[in-house]
This record gives sequence, structure tokens and C-alpha cells, in this order.
Amino acid sequence: MTKRLRFGAVLALSVALAVPVLAEETKTPAGVKADTVVATVNGTPITMGQMIALRENLPQQYLTLPDDVLFKGILEQLVQQEILAQAVTAPTLRDAANLANDTRGYLSGTVIQQVASTAVTDAALQKAYDEKYASAKPATEYRAAHILVDNEDRANELKKELEGGANFAELAKANSTDTGSGTQGGELGWFGLGMMVKPFEDAVVSAPVGQVVGPVKTDFGWHLIVVEETREAAKPALDDVREELAAEIETAAVEAKIKELTDAAKIEKPGEGIDPAVLKNSALID
Repeated sequence: MTKRLRFGAVLALSVALAVPVLAEETKTPAGVKADTVVATVNGTPITMGQMIALRENLPQQYLTLPDDVLFKGILEQLVQQEILAQAVTAPTLRDAANLANDTRGYLSGTVIQQVASTAVTDAALQKAYDEKYASAKPATEYRAAHILVDNEDRANELKKELEGGANFAELAKANSTDTGSGTQGGELGWFGLGMMVKPFEDAVVSAPVGQVVGPVKTDFGWHLIVVEETREAAKPALDDVREELAAEIETAAVEAKIKELTDAAKIEKPGEGIDPAVLKNSALID
């Protein structure tokens, strides 16, 4: 939040200064490279590469600004940052620790991004799809209805009425505290495993089709359940699960890379015996 506000203030000033030339087309001079010096502050260079890197990390709203306005704002931002950085004459232990952590975090994130971006290919997606769905046993889906009440006694009373010939849908409409399904006669539609709370799911899986089971207790109350029919779930198309598979591939690739690097590294942890409560002692880095 602080960075965005500060950059916004710099850009606002730049916009005011650049208004007369907004219509001009900004062109890149020939020969400009990443190490081209665009400014110096007390002899310390600021380069075109640093400007480009800062632009890549800006919030999206700034990227819609005209090129000349954005260029001026970024350059002014870096100049101001360098001025302020040079004003720190005696960096504290906290400063050094944060700089080390920021560098470590950035570089490790770069490696993770590289690994993840190259892991997801059409071949990898197809392989993951085949492994997960092609040879998998078809899943079962259930169409069920329920009546939800607040206590077991009331559930048993309603079950006796059902055993005496009462209509399930009518009882659901009149008594279910789940008003969403209650108005539909208790209908829950089709659902697969993992979509209902565990006690409810277990009862559905074991229930004979057409037979009322329960009362079943969940965190919502007491249920009477009837499974109306079952079917085999259709296998999803690759495009339907592409994002899910891509995330799994990326995670696996990153974990494999971390393991590879960890196995090859010499890691020692002499600090493991230190009292963990020392983390709360901020005075150590003051």
C-alpha cells in the first residue's frame, strides 16, 4: 500500500508536468541497452534495466498511462528511492536482515516461476489427464432428497409418518429447516463424493435407492434422507480440468526441483537447539 501511494504521488506530479506533450509519440533511441544509464544520484547510476524491471512490477492501472508519462514517473521514482537510500548512513541489523530476506525471496521466487512456467506443456497435461481420468474407475453420482430438523425426536416422528405412507416431498416442504431444498420437496439434485459433509455422504453411499434412512446427525441438524437414483459420473473433458491439472503439474515440478536442490546441498542447522521463543525478541536486531 505504501509503495503504491508513493508511486502514485510521483506519477501525479509527472502527469501535471507532461500534459503538454501527451500527444507526442515516444520512441526508443537506437542503441539503448539494459545497462544504459538514465540518471545518476551523487555518482550512483540508475539504468534502463532497472526502469524496465520496476515497470514490470507496477499495478495494472499504471500501465495504461501514456508511455512518456510512465517513463517520467518511473525515473522520478527511482531517483527519489536512491536519494532516500543514500540518506541511510548507518544501516541497522534489521535493515540488513530485511535486505537479505528480500533478495532471497525474490531469487527463490524467480526459480519457482521458471520451473512452473516450463512444466506445463500439452504433453504434460495429456499425461496427467490420462493418469487421473482415462483409467480411473467411473465415479458415482447421487440424486437425493432430505428433510432437516433440529432434533432427533422430531426426525423420528417424521420417519414414522413416512413409514405410515406420508409423502416425503410434502413433509419436507412443511417441516425441513433447510428452506432452500425444502421448498423443492427436499430435492438436492445430483452430487458426487466430497460435495456433502461426511456423515451425510456416508449415509447416502450406503442407502438403498428409494429407502428413507436416518436420522443422520451432522453439524446442521438431523436428516432423513432418500436416495432417488444413482448414475456413473461423466468423465470430464481435458479442457474442463485444464487449470486444475496445470496447478498440480506446477506444484509437482516445483516440489521436485526443491528436492533435487536440497539433496545436492550441504545443509546444517546449528540453530535447531535454540529456544524458539527467541523469535519474539525484536531487540536483537535493534
